[in-house]
This record gives sequence, C-alpha cells and structure tokens, in this order.
Amino acid sequence: MACLNNICKEVSDEKMMTKEEEDYTLDGTVDRHGQPAIRSKTGTWVSGILLLVNQGLATLAFFGVGVNLVLFLTRVLGQDNAEAANNVSKWTGTVYIFSLLGAFLSDSYWGRYKTCAIFQAIFVVGLVLLSISSSAFLLYPKGCGDEETPCGTHSTFHIVFFYLAIYMVALGNGGYQPTIATFGADQFDEEDPKEGHSKIAFFSFFYLALNLGSLFSNTILGYFEDQGMWTLGFWASAGSAFVALVLFLIGTPRYRHFKPQGNPLSRFCQVLVAAIRKWKVGIMPGDDHLFETDKNESAIKGDRRILHTEGFRFLDRAAIMTPNDYATDEEKNTKGRNPWRLCTITQVEEVKCILRLLPIWLCTILYSVVFTQMASLFVEQGDAMKTTVSNFDIPAASMSSFDILSVATFIFIYRRILDPIVARIKTNPKGLTELQRMGIGLVIAILAMVAAGVVEVFRLKYANKDCPNCNNASSLSIFWQIPQYMLIGASEVFMYVGQLEFFNGQAPDGLKSFGSALCMTSISLGNYVSSLLVTMVMKISTRDNMPGWIPGNLNKGHLDLFYFLLAALTTADLMIYIICAKWYKCIKFDGRTNGDDDDNKKSRPVTVAAQADFRV
Repeated sequence: MACLNNICKEVSDEKMMTKEEEDYTLDGTVDRHGQPAIRSKTGTWVSGILLLVNQGLATLAFFGVGVNLVLFLTRVLGQDNAEAANNVSKWTGTVYIFSLLGAFLSDSYWGRYKTCAIFQAIFVVGLVLLSISSSAFLLYPKGCGDEETPCGTHSTFHIVFFYLAIYMVALGNGGYQPTIATFGADQFDEEDPKEGHSKIAFFSFFYLALNLGSLFSNTILGYFEDQGMWTLGFWASAGSAFVALVLFLIGTPRYRHFKPQGNPLSRFCQVLVAAIRKWKVGIMPGDDHLFETDKNESAIKGDRRILHTEGFRFLDRAAIMTPNDYATDEEKNTKGRNPWRLCTITQVEEVKCILRLLPIWLCTILYSVVFTQMASLFVEQGDAMKTTVSNFDIPAASMSSFDILSVATFIFIYRRILDPIVARIKTNPKGLTELQRMGIGLVIAILAMVAAGVVEVFRLKYANKDCPNCNNASSLSIFWQIPQYMLIGASEVFMYVGQLEFFNGQAPDGLKSFGSALCMTSISLGNYVSSLLVTMVMKISTRDNMPGWIPGNLNKGHLDLFYFLLAALTTADLMIYIICAKWYKCIKFDGRTNGDDDDNKKSRPVTVAAQADFRV
C-alpha cells in the first residue's frame, strides 16, 4: 500500500511539473525581472492590443506633421514645389535611416522595451519643440500659412530651430518604428501553434493600426493645418505622442522580452575575417567537417541554431576546423576558441541570411519611390485641381485618407476572402507566400502610377494655363485622384505587410529588429531616390526656356511624364524582383538552444522555407 501511495505521489508530481512547464513560453522570452515568461500572465493579445493602440497614437502624431509638411514648407517657409518635395523626401528618408540605429541598439544592447521607451521620449520632445517654434516665431504675421496669406521672412536661428525640431521627430519616430513592430511580435510564442498564428496576424493588424492612426491626421488635423492652424495641429500631435508613451509604460508588467544578443557587427566581421584567413583551405561537400556547438549550447545564448545551406561557399571556410583555431591565453574566450579564426555554422549562416535578403530588399526600394509620391507630388497635384465642393474646401493632403480606407479594406479582403480561397486552390495551406504578395504589390504600384499619369493628362487638359500660383488651377475635381490613392493602398497591403512578415521571419534570432528595420530603410532609400530622381528630371527637362516636368506652376509642366517614367522603372524592377525571388533560399532553424534538458524544447526542427516560395 505504501508502494502504491509512492507511485501515485510520483505520478502527481510529474503532472504538476508538466503543468508548470506548460505555463512557460517555449520561445525563450522572459518577463521584466528576467525570469522565464509565464504564458497566462504575460504577452498575447493583452499586450498586443496595447501596443497596437500605442502604434496608432504615435502614427497619428507623426503624420500630423508629415502629411502636410510639404505645404508648410511652401506656405510658411516660402519654398517652391520642387525644393519642398525634395526636403520632405530627405526628411522622410532620414526617419527611416534612424530605424537602423534603433534596430542596432535594440538587438545589441538595450533590448526592445528600453529602445521603444527612449525613442518615444525623444519623439515627444521633438514635437513639443516644433509646436513652440511654430507658435513663437514661424507663423508671423499672425494668421499666415493658409492658402492666401503668405508668411514673412525668417531668421537663420528660426530656420535652424525648426529643422532641429523636425529632425528630433525623425530620430524619435525612426528609432521607435522597427522596434515596436518586433516587440509586438515578441508577445506571441511562435513555438505554440495558436500563438504562432496570432503572431502572423499581428503584422496585418499592426499595419492597419498604423493606417487608422494616420486617418485622423489626414482628415481632421489635415483640414485645420490647411486652413493655417498649424499650431493646433502640432500641439495635437505632441499630445497624442505623450498619451502613446504613457500607455506604453502602463503595459510594462505584462510584456515579454528577448534579451539583447550583443553586437551583430562583430559576429559578421568575425565570419569575414575567418573566411579570408582560410582562403587556401579546401572545402568538402556537406557540413560534417564544419564546426558547430553542442545542441545544449549556442554561440548566442537563447538563439536557435541555423542549419547549413549551400551557396556563398567561400564563407563556409570560417567554420572549417584547423589546428590554429584556438586562441592564446590573452585572447581566448570561455571555450578556448578564437572566434576570429573559427566560427559556428549558425554564425556563418547568419551572414549568408543577410546576404540573401539584400537583393530582395534592394528590389523594394523602387516601390518606396512610388509610395513616397503620396506625401509630395500627389499632394501638389491635388492642390492644383478643383478642391471645392459647394463652399467647402478639401485639403489636398486629406485625400490620403482614401489610401487608408483602401488599406483597411484590402487587409480584410486578403485575410478573410482571398487568402482562404488561395489556400484551397494551392497545396500550401497558408495561401500566398510573402514573396508572392510582394510581387503582387509591385504590379499594383505600376497600375497606380499609370492611373496618376492619366489623371494628370486630363488635369492639364482642363487647366488654366495663366494660373500664377497653381491653387485650384484646373476645373478637374480632386476626387479623380481617388483611384491612384486606392491602388497605392492595395499595393501596401501586399508589399509592406508581406515585407514585415518576410524580413521578420527570415532574420536570425539575434537580428529580428534589424529585419523590421530593413522594411523601414527601403522606404528611406526610396525617399532619397525619389529626391534624386526629381532633381535629375528637372535638370534634364529644364532647357531651351522650358520650365521642366515639375515646375512651380504645374500647369506649365509635365507631371504626367514623370508618373509614366516611374511606372516604366517599376516594371523593370518587377522583372528583376521575380528573378531574385526565385533564387532566394530560406533560413532553416534547428530548434532553440536555451540550455534546457528537454530535447523537445531545445532541438525542435523549424523551417520557414515554405513561406518564401515564389511559384506564381
């Protein structure tokens, strides 16, 4: 009887231990105290929804400045259309360049929570300074900055103060954006089937929150700013950013965290140096002769090992073991291995992964050139059309609300209608892959540029050629811009949501924020390329007394030709993208190495190859 009681007690203890193990997340996340995250008390949609609201409010604040910045530069600072469009492109590009800084600090040293908090604080300070500058000295004389009343000249100090403020906004928002996307995804355990599905859905809802957050900016704030009430718009943005920061801090006890993994640049350089040092060493087929840590360990604690892949075979030399691979007493690490001579397969594959992502990333830059036209030339085009309905004046910048409505509509159509239909037709139960969706986004972007060019042809046909300032310079209604905005919105759902999922899923564990930052930097370089393209077009087309394609008075230019040029360039980019997508090989994980004794946890094969297939 005593023996039976002992057996029952042991079975009961095993059940309790199993129950306790099941309560913890399986992906290596921890709570704010650094302890393993308990599934029921951390993360999931409780944290996810809070971060989505935070993203919506922060986006409202950002677009409260960005959506009408081109008009602020022309009406308040007196810049012409081409100069203002270039300055907006450079500023927007800088926003996303700062995303690399945020991703680096997040992955390497600060962690995602601390990075989000610090950059959001900088964002709030920048918006407050911008509000102070506009109310104190930029909007002078009082009431200037609308369509009719020009503002006076400004001192160098005033201009410098203004640019300091908007570039602090760029720094804060840029460093925050890629980190918050990845931090939100961290709240879902991808090792759990139910939470893994929620993690994929999170990126769609994240992009939807981003667009819904900008809806208020593009409509209500856009209207007040168009009427010259810039100070009201900027202070409303500052208030929204402050509320977003407070909500983010309120959720602190609930968040799940991944610990920062150290400087990825050093790991990257170690592979290159080790491979160069062994450039004479022969490479044999397979990976049996390549170095990897035991499955209980990892070169980066908490990361999954990455399986060896073919391609970039020169880098495999970094993992070939030779007698000189162990360090001296002065330079050796805890294992006695010199990481500048011998790297793990996972470390080599981390470099290969980044190199494989780069061609796909480069192909997305030209799409961002198309996307950035919404904040610049689309607004200038709309401002030169009939913007009045009865006695109500429609701000040109508010037309981007149709882009937002299109994003919301097509996210619903894709998630609830298109994706299930494709999943039934195809063998892949997950429907269209990320690479396929990004290709569809490029096709729709081409159609958007063609639509914008056709609208401009008809705008010029009904234009008043003698219009001195190009306000209401055509009898063609601004509502003819709706198709081009709707097409851009549809393309975003396929391109940018697919991009977020693709780069986050294909990035190694220690570079997740960097994966999200790739999305942001493609937008950044797209803005810089747009600025360069506008400059080149104006330089080439302005000759023999011709004002160029994009002059101050659009009625004397050929904006339609610029749109058709973008359509042609995007078509060429699509062809290159298809080749790169077919060449791409996906990352393959071999379970997470977290030091557990449970082999099911630490060595579960994980592959995301099916997600990146590009069979059209």
